[in-house]
Amino acid sequence: MKIIHKRIYITLIFILLLISGLGARLVQLQLVSTESFTDKKINLIEGSVKQRTQEMVVDDGRGKFEDKNGQSLTAITHNRLVLFPFLEKMKWPVQQVSEIVGMQPKELTNRLANAKTPVVITKELSHAQVEKINALKVPGVFGIPLKDERPVPLAEHLIGLEAQSKQIIEEKYSDKLKNGAIKSTTPVGISGMQRAFDEFLLPEQESKLLYHVDRLGGPMFGIDVKYTGTANPYYPVSVRTTLDLSAQELVENTLNHYKLKDGGAVLIDIKNNKVIAMASRPSINKKDPFKKQNGSDSVENRLLTPQTPGSIFKTVTAAAALEQNKIQPSFTYNCDKSIYGNNVEEDYQKGQLTFEESFAQSCNATFAQLAKEMIISNPNILEQYADKLGLIQPVGWRGDVFHFEHFKQFLGEKSGRVWTNEREKKVPNAVAQTAIGQLDVKVTPLAVANMMATIARGGEKKQVKAVDALEYKNNTSLYTFKEHELKGDTINKATAASMQQLLKGVVQSEKGTGRRFQTLPYEVAGKSGTAEINVKDDVVNKWFAGYFPADDPKYAMVVVDLNTKSAISPTNSVFYDIVKGMYDLNTR
Repeated sequence: MKIIHKRIYITLIFILLLISGLGARLVQLQLVSTESFTDKKINLIEGSVKQRTQEMVVDDGRGKFEDKNGQSLTAITHNRLVLFPFLEKMKWPVQQVSEIVGMQPKELTNRLANAKTPVVITKELSHAQVEKINALKVPGVFGIPLKDERPVPLAEHLIGLEAQSKQIIEEKYSDKLKNGAIKSTTPVGISGMQRAFDEFLLPEQESKLLYHVDRLGGPMFGIDVKYTGTANPYYPVSVRTTLDLSAQELVENTLNHYKLKDGGAVLIDIKNNKVIAMASRPSINKKDPFKKQNGSDSVENRLLTPQTPGSIFKTVTAAAALEQNKIQPSFTYNCDKSIYGNNVEEDYQKGQLTFEESFAQSCNATFAQLAKEMIISNPNILEQYADKLGLIQPVGWRGDVFHFEHFKQFLGEKSGRVWTNEREKKVPNAVAQTAIGQLDVKVTPLAVANMMATIARGGEKKQVKAVDALEYKNNTSLYTFKEHELKGDTINKATAASMQQLLKGVVQSEKGTGRRFQTLPYEVAGKSGTAEINVKDDVVNKWFAGYFPADDPKYAMVVVDLNTKSAISPTNSVFYDIVKGMYDLNTR
């Protein structure tokens, strides 16, 4: 008997210990480790709520990019029908809903079959349809505006990409990560303005539609759908760019129409030196954005990287010759000769030309001769005037913004150059090549557009802006980017006026290289350029840079087709169609 009692006691003690263990475990689960369970730091409260909640993210909370009129550059808002999964297990007025949205009831019920997350019906709804849907007050049935990514990205190289990057989070935002303000999975900017403005764009909180359900997944009646999002009236911040949505679409569509593969176009408002449109090619490889294409990352903005300009650089040589009084009106140059003094092929012979005719017809010999004469007395003459026209230093907006010193709107913008070897200045043939934009000369297309804007303004140099302001959610201003002058000497007004006439002559002259643009509704002033990249394979960079209307300048533009064949390049066609398109936009 004693043995039986002993066994009973042992069993009772074991049961008590087991109950105590379970109780302790429950205390740990429900009171002690609710937000940090096990070494994996599992939040049990969040997990429990998640099991009883169906949700849909409406907005990720990251700051947005808008054009100058406040229109989104990265997303398009559509009114959509949203159906929550629990509808499959309950009766709901599917017939009424289907009549409102213009779909068959079976289409709606089929979409709900086996759904685990809220279903978005892609058919776009009118504002009236949204009001009718929501007036039904059916649990789990909503008409709401949702933002979709643009099917064809706009200004993707300029705006840049966002992506998850644990490395960037840990390097730049370790404090925010520790205090829980962001997660290691929070998307951050990895290129372009997404990266430049990243600290202003970081999300505070996602905006969601939440619906609580019972253990069987059905709706808990009496508990309405909840909208959760930041209550902060100031965030998320919007980046108000200088881009014009219509002009940007025009440029993108024109480049796509002519299938320009490598290069791009940039359009600048001359008065305030703001980028109206900028599009780089090739398009970004979203799966592997840093994969090399034509020797460069696909995220690299071709408009911000130095390229060989060819005859575009004759603008610099011409400005130097004018300002140094090296031009004799009646003097002519032998344009049957090459820059080395040899006879050129008969098809390329132009005869004896004046300075103005040489610029219009892009005679190499004239500018080679002028440069060799000028460099004798001033070895630095070409880079001095390249700098006066803003071609060497970065031209994008930069300055101090709050605690950010030397903030740059254009990340990745590089400097131009004229020489890489000082000794070449004493070599006549090297001087001749440099005078026409060959040898080591490299400039960015953005800087070339800025040079045209500088000439059109009479020599006034300014930094180029792509962003006007940072704005709070309530449309008040966080920061305004004021105009900045571009540092350094400038050409004088008389030189600028003479250059304006030369640039007009390129188009107006009967034999000018830009005579095709005579038929445009806007009068164009500009300069063509063909830079030899690979003579053996006839590979060139094909440029046209200019401004319009010529007598009342409003826009400066550069179109460049890189690493192409001169005979097939669409550069002039792209320039022509964009100018015509801008006229149509301004007169419609």
